Amino acid sequence: MKKQDLNIAFKDYNPNQLMFLPPSLDELIPAHHPGRVVHQIIERIDLSEVYSRYSENGSSSYHPKMLLKVLVY
Repeated sequence: MKKQDLNIAFKDYNPNQLMFLPPSLDELIPAHHPGRVVHQIIERIDLSEVYSRYSENGSSSYHPKMLLKVLVY
């Protein structure tokens, strides 16, 4: 199942989102921080099975990738 095929509403999750100060999250996290490794690994995992468990009804949910990154880190 492709991510685009889903009608599930997740809360906005954009790890590249710009902030007021500093301009991006990249500036807050050092280049060799373990969180960057977790991010790279989780981004490559196929989570279609997890997406299929979410309901299209109800309020928006936190994005599964974000939750998994927090759990693994």
